[in-house]
Amino acid sequence: MEMINEGERIASHEAARKHESTASAAPGEYLSYKLGAEEYGVDITRVQEIRSYEAPTRIPHAPACIKGVVNLRGVIVPIVDLRLKLGCETAEITSFTVVIVLAVRGRVVGIVVDAVSDVLDLDAASIKPPPTLPGDGGPQFVTGIASVGDRMLMLVDMNQLLDENEFGSF
Repeated sequence: MEMINEGERIASHEAARKHESTASAAPGEYLSYKLGAEEYGVDITRVQEIRSYEAPTRIPHAPACIKGVVNLRGVIVPIVDLRLKLGCETAEITSFTVVIVLAVRGRVVGIVVDAVSDVLDLDAASIKPPPTLPGDGGPQFVTGIASVGDRMLMLVDMNQLLDENEFGSF
């Protein structure tokens, strides 16, 4: 009986540990970028390149946040405007507007952001879990909030944010 209880305890511990590792941001390097007045971070291992903004080719009947596609060295890359996806007040193209090219869900995707700030090496002590909000608990794509000096950085899991259903056959 004691071995069964021990097995159940180990299994529940492993399940909780697995849930923690997928639900919370891990220490490491993050590329920080701005959307309006807010600052976000994405795991640097997802980033393939940073490009200046160029108008994509529009795709009819695509969701509003998908601005279109660009041809990146022979690969057709969907361009998602994160400012529209996350409901920012403005989404104007400026000289600082860039496209971050990412590897997401086995695909190459570009995200439009207002500006790229820097690469930060975050340790575990600087990353806190996101708060649980009433209702649905808050956005699942925010995996942590990092404090860097007087800045707060929302760490984003792009696999969660960029929904597979939104992209269809892109």
